[in-house]
Amino acid sequence: MFNHTAIGIDLGTANILVYTKQKGIVFNEPSVVAIDTRNNQLVAIGQEAKDMIGKTPQHIASIRPLREGVIADYDVAAQMLSAILKKVGKKIGTSLRKPIVIVCAPTGSTAVEKRAIENAIQNFGVKDVHLIEEPVAAAIGAGLPIAEPISNTIVDIGGGTSEVAIISYGGIVTSRSIRTAGDKMDEEIVHFIRQKHNVLIGYQTAERIKQEIGYAPVEHDPLSIEVSGRDLVSGLPKEITITSNDVQKAIREALENIASTIHATLEDCPPELSGDIVDQGITLAGGGALLHGIVEWLKNELHVPVRVAEDPLNAIAIGTAESVKQVDKYKKLGK
Repeated sequence: MFNHTAIGIDLGTANILVYTKQKGIVFNEPSVVAIDTRNNQLVAIGQEAKDMIGKTPQHIASIRPLREGVIADYDVAAQMLSAILKKVGKKIGTSLRKPIVIVCAPTGSTAVEKRAIENAIQNFGVKDVHLIEEPVAAAIGAGLPIAEPISNTIVDIGGGTSEVAIISYGGIVTSRSIRTAGDKMDEEIVHFIRQKHNVLIGYQTAERIKQEIGYAPVEHDPLSIEVSGRDLVSGLPKEITITSNDVQKAIREALENIASTIHATLEDCPPELSGDIVDQGITLAGGGALLHGIVEWLKNELHVPVRVAEDPLNAIAIGTAESVKQVDKYKKLGK
């Protein structure tokens, strides 16, 4: 199809994944960088940088340059992408000379935000950049027959954004994107524990709580977890017990916002496709699809079948990899 190296990038708020046609997934690490503020030089990227959060001297800042699905700090993001692509080049045994790149972009991205993504990638010296919208990539990765004239409804609950899209004939019929997703749930858990226990925990601890005992608003046998934080009265470390019922209360509003967005998107669906949704249902992707009880809860809220993609965490990655293989077919689904 083309002589240049083709790579796909899932530019996620929580994680960045890079794939090549030849090697599959070659990079899958957190979207975090550590910067030396004295000279603005990169100290670490990915998992190494995430492990440094809250544990470094004052002149080392751990930064997430992607927030709510878009580039929040352009200069840092450009440095991070350059470092990642160099790392990928070493791993696949090539300098990645003039590669063709396909990047996932949230459906809610503005033209300015999309241009920032393109510019950050092009600074590395790529031959061409194509944008593919995240729901399309997720649907491809979930194995949905998006090219057929039937309704394919995908809900991608990521780190920074939740994307809902109805896809038919290879294009998005209607979609919505809200900046309420996994990161927002983590924030609400931190806030809830501060209010209830007067203890401050870190966002990584909140994420672990959500992953281990987080529950959608359904009945369940309560779970609990011991976590440590800083007592806001004494200033000393303190261990507390958090229950799954606590987490339910903390993240309920965020989940209801996501459910409302799905509901509004379904209301926008043309009548001819509505029948397909009753038959085909909704497919969940992204890290939020792994939340305990979310399938049961959404079924009750929306009264349509709900299923989780076979590999929800990597659905966008798989879809982007597939679009790299068929770049001419899928690049029109981006811009």
